Amino acid sequence: MILNALSAYYQRLADDPGVDVAPLGFEHKAIDFLIKLDDAGKFVNFHDLREGTGKKRKGRLSLVPKGIKRSSGIAANLLWDTVPYVLGRALPEKGKNIEKSSARAVEQHKAFVEKVEQTLSGCSDRGAMAVLSFLRCGEFNPIFEHTLWDEVEQSGGNITFSLAGDTQLVCQRPEVVAAISEKLKPEGELQACSVSGKKNVPAILHTAIKGVWGAQSSGANIVSFNLDAFRSFGKKQGFNAPVGSSIEFAYTTALNYLLASANQRMQVGDASTVFWARDPCDFEKDLHPILAPKKGEEAVSYNKIRGLLSAVKTGLPLGEEDLPFYVLGLAPNASRIAVRFWCEGNVKKIKERVAEHFLDIEMVRAPHDPEFLSLFQLLVSTATERKADNIPPNLGGEVARSVFTGTAYPRTLFANAIRRCKAEQKVTFARASIIKGVLTRMSRTSNLKDKEVSVALDKSYDNIGYVLGRLFAVLEWIQELAHTPEGKKRQNLNKTIRDTYFGAATSSPLITFKRLDELSVHHLAKIRNSGKGIVWLEQLKQEVFGHIPAKGIPSILDLEDQGRFSVGYYHQRQDFFTSKKTEEIKENTNG
Repeated sequence: MILNALSAYYQRLADDPGVDVAPLGFEHKAIDFLIKLDDAGKFVNFHDLREGTGKKRKGRLSLVPKGIKRSSGIAANLLWDTVPYVLGRALPEKGKNIEKSSARAVEQHKAFVEKVEQTLSGCSDRGAMAVLSFLRCGEFNPIFEHTLWDEVEQSGGNITFSLAGDTQLVCQRPEVVAAISEKLKPEGELQACSVSGKKNVPAILHTAIKGVWGAQSSGANIVSFNLDAFRSFGKKQGFNAPVGSSIEFAYTTALNYLLASANQRMQVGDASTVFWARDPCDFEKDLHPILAPKKGEEAVSYNKIRGLLSAVKTGLPLGEEDLPFYVLGLAPNASRIAVRFWCEGNVKKIKERVAEHFLDIEMVRAPHDPEFLSLFQLLVSTATERKADNIPPNLGGEVARSVFTGTAYPRTLFANAIRRCKAEQKVTFARASIIKGVLTRMSRTSNLKDKEVSVALDKSYDNIGYVLGRLFAVLEWIQELAHTPEGKKRQNLNKTIRDTYFGAATSSPLITFKRLDELSVHHLAKIRNSGKGIVWLEQLKQEVFGHIPAKGIPSILDLEDQGRFSVGYYHQRQDFFTSKKTEEIKENTNG
């Protein structure tokens, strides 16, 4: 289904005059330098096509015949290639024998000339004839003496040809394109394509896919058979899973186009994620800023999220239910590409699931916290030292799959969020959102009828983990007030019970809370002795204690209740920091 959807997307791109997608047998390749020839094949000039400045200069993407897939042997591209192939001159490289490199360059150039001869010998186009004359003559000294030659050698980039005064490359001229298309017709036995079911010559090697984060820079493959263990019935390479040459070109071109797109590709952990619809729609461009906004564009992203949530609530446009939408997550796997997840649905369903994700992780927040959290912000909040490199390898793909399929969030996300809360003695907005989202979705997907944590403080929720989290926040607040000088506003202490006891309180509450209760008696006495009132604080403490069941505080909490502990603590702290409650506390403690 993946290859079929991608090949259909390629056809959509090819039919769109506003999209510059390579036709069959061609690709967009970075070309660094252009050799200008006259009609007789004489060298006229060198043009530098690189864009950018300094060492970051890169060749201009140009439409050229599809490149050959090389290993260690000699194989030439048609009408474009590197200096050794096009001009037969070795490039100076440290640590390499120049004599061996020069001998190899001669063979490489020979292969290049033979390929041009075989393809264009019968072509009457004046550009093709100029290139043939240039190669047959072999007089390249004017090129080597050109002022740009040193930069050509240093860059080691690709070179191609153009006629003087012509804006097209020789390989882009209509008669040349026709000649190339004729020669590039696959030869071999027709077989049923495993994707389309139509008779076609199978592709032996599939084009490399580039742009997958962490994969080889030269590209990697989704479909590949390069070891005996992967082969069946003595078949080699692509014949093990025959994909027609036209389908192979279509799906690889479409996937490379998506991976190079700024709008239809996003990175979620180690999963390079692309998405598209069967027909053009705005959601193709909106999904990226909704889930992975660029830095500095958060305001635009938040507007789109609000619009999505409103649209899902009031009703999505008619027709979106009938428009297929696809999401594909890819990750590196040695020399191959692994499919991390594949989601096939429709625009309406995907919008509803994305909106559901934001509602599940909705959490009360401080003014400085972001209104909505991106997938990256969620993932990095669970990583050691908040470094992206420390995000567990498969976690990004698993979270994205949960968002797009509506299934439970991965258990690893939940456990990591709790682990970081305990390790850093800090429940952040993002971690509280994760824990609440996991518990909410777990309850819904498991059809549990028990009440679950909410967006903000819920004094009627009597889950023991949640209640103990609230109690811990109350005891910490009492400690902070006890150490606040008279006449001063409450100040954050350098070290509170959270820094010493948070981890123990979440996992072994029975012993820990006995000690914390003793400390709170001391702290309340200190507040009273300073002349402040403690009635409100004692009432608040007793209100929370009143939710503890008759059997008392348990000796341990399971992982789910440890999560509820963190959310209860976060909710109670946020409730303290509301302006109304702060004033009320100040009035009561001073009265």
